[in-house]
Amino acid sequence: MNHDMTTGKPISLIIRFMIPVYLGSLFQQFYNLADSVIAGRFIGVNALAAIGSTTSLIFLVIGWLNGLTSGFAILVAQSYGAKDYKRMRHYLAMSIYLCLGMVVVMTTLLEIFNIPILQMMNTPADIMADVAAYMRVIYAGLIVTAAYNGFSAVLRAIGDSKSPLYFLMISAVINVVLDVVFVVYFHAGVVGCGYATVIAQGISALLCLIYIIKNNDILKITKADMPFSFDSMFKMLGLGVPMALQFSITAIGTVIVQGAINIYGAVYIAGFSAAGKVQNIVMTVFISFGATIATYVGQNRGAGKMDRVREGVKVTQWLLLGSSLVIAVFITLCGVPLASLFVGEGDPGVLEAAGIYYRTVTWCYPFLASIFLYRNALQGLGYGLVPMLGGVFELVARFGVVALLNGRGGYQGVCFSDPAAWLFALIPIVPYYYWKRKQLRDRVSET
Repeated sequence: MNHDMTTGKPISLIIRFMIPVYLGSLFQQFYNLADSVIAGRFIGVNALAAIGSTTSLIFLVIGWLNGLTSGFAILVAQSYGAKDYKRMRHYLAMSIYLCLGMVVVMTTLLEIFNIPILQMMNTPADIMADVAAYMRVIYAGLIVTAAYNGFSAVLRAIGDSKSPLYFLMISAVINVVLDVVFVVYFHAGVVGCGYATVIAQGISALLCLIYIIKNNDILKITKADMPFSFDSMFKMLGLGVPMALQFSITAIGTVIVQGAINIYGAVYIAGFSAAGKVQNIVMTVFISFGATIATYVGQNRGAGKMDRVREGVKVTQWLLLGSSLVIAVFITLCGVPLASLFVGEGDPGVLEAAGIYYRTVTWCYPFLASIFLYRNALQGLGYGLVPMLGGVFELVARFGVVALLNGRGGYQGVCFSDPAAWLFALIPIVPYYYWKRKQLRDRVSET
């Protein structure tokens, strides 16, 4: 069901839209989470370390695709808010062309340079074969990853946050079942987890496509929408590429951190990975509010309702502040026990490494939440360059901390790179958001 977010009480619209997005993000965590739990429990710590060491690399690759599709969807949301459905379908057709071309190039290059990339990340020799095999499968499945991200981004752009959730729930269950089948019964090892992930993502993408075709007439592309328009493509790339670079720059920072963690061996890799898995689950509330505010701001920007933009961002800031404090307390009390789900109680070194990470980062969650708010609000307004600059600030902070503290501060020094990056990311995006919002509001008032 589509929702017009240009009318109605902002807080109720935002919460109603956010809840399905949050649940969808939660279920999406099951893809890599199920891989990690089953690998750690049924194969061993090295298998958990193998999958865990790929997290930052997968974030880099998939983040690029997610940034592109999210950027393209901003133009869809603005066109929907302006009730210009012909232009909306045109942008949708152009996004399909662009995504297909990007996936072909990415898959080819990543398959060729798989081993050199892993060597640059200091991947330990004892897990190199498993990591390389797992990533080859993930790269081969990028087409279905891009398809699901693109379809779900378009549905959210027109106010439908529930349908992607339903399809993701189905595929998440399938992913868990296939993990068990491939690993426990077929003894396929780490690569079996990769097959399960790609198949499940393919199912979710197919379900999204079928739903769009059958239930959204305004999204049905005709021949009139399909001719190439370089002007439209450049406009879409002007939003999509900065957002993709923003994701990728952030991911490059995490790759640097992962490379530093890899030096400490499989136990620290597994502990860092387990802590990250748990944190990623609870962080989905920040991500979901960010996706919600991007759609909300995009639609209201298209409708020229800047006062509603201001009000929506304000109430979301309070919602995120409360959420971040609750999450910080929860992680402090329950983070280590939850991390034990991945490896059991018999690995105290892994759990201690997870606990060190939590003690280093939880105080900074309110700042992390604010990144998602202001970054996505700017993207909803149609500005992608400065949010990307925030990613550059993150990268500089992570690299600086790793360079200064790795070897001196040990493992905990490397962990400190996360809060440093979150604080630095806010430096360009917060003042720029308020400046641009004032400019747009004054421009609307003059017309």
